[in-house]
Amino acid sequence: MKPLGVAIMAAGKGTRMQRKDVPKVCNVLNGRTLIEHVVEQARLLKPERIVVIVGHMREQVMEAVASKDVRFVVQEPQLGTAHAVEMTRPEFADFDGDILVLSGDAPLLKKATLEKLIQTHRSGNYAATMLVAEAPDPTGYGRVIRTPDGLFDYVVEDKDATPEQLQVAEINSGIYLFDAVKLFANLTKVGNDNAQKEYYLPDVLSFLKMQGDQVAVESAETFSEIHGINTVEQLQEAEQILAQRREA
Repeated sequence: MKPLGVAIMAAGKGTRMQRKDVPKVCNVLNGRTLIEHVVEQARLLKPERIVVIVGHMREQVMEAVASKDVRFVVQEPQLGTAHAVEMTRPEFADFDGDILVLSGDAPLLKKATLEKLIQTHRSGNYAATMLVAEAPDPTGYGRVIRTPDGLFDYVVEDKDATPEQLQVAEINSGIYLFDAVKLFANLTKVGNDNAQKEYYLPDVLSFLKMQGDQVAVESAETFSEIHGINTVEQLQEAEQILAQRREA
């Protein structure tokens, strides 16, 4: 069994949250910060190491999850998701396993979903596996297009999609599992030729495919699981979802 590592992206500002005195991942959900929920998600999988990528107001984030089993790296400035994961390279320099990339503002993922993601990835010995979800209304989201045999083909943005592609409801969750060696071999190829001048992690999937590697797709049970918390309203919705789970 290959070892598992977890990289958690937690460097963002959260400009749409009302509180400006705390970083986004330190907003509180059910008595615990968002980042605490996500670190606990990681711990349930019994990884060999957990690395949290911090940036904006990093002292607060580090204090929230300070523990012997959590390592920290700094992303400063914040130049996109691929750049964030690149910051973890020193912590995974000697690591020959799989790396799960989680988002510090997505506290609703279930253990069973992540276990299913890992099982799919390892059963096919894939270079990477993307977690997707079927959106009730995918308008505005990039659509995940699969190959005829159900593997990852590409992501098409809403504005660029054909009428046929717009019928696809599967969207990218931003959660990935990578073969560590192949991940870091391809991160340096990612460019920033886009309007935001940022380095995007999904570009690695395209490089893997061009090399002849296969990238798998696994589906979350519900769309609500992959929700990132970007606004106060979404934080309130997450409270309701967790309450419903407790009652179920």
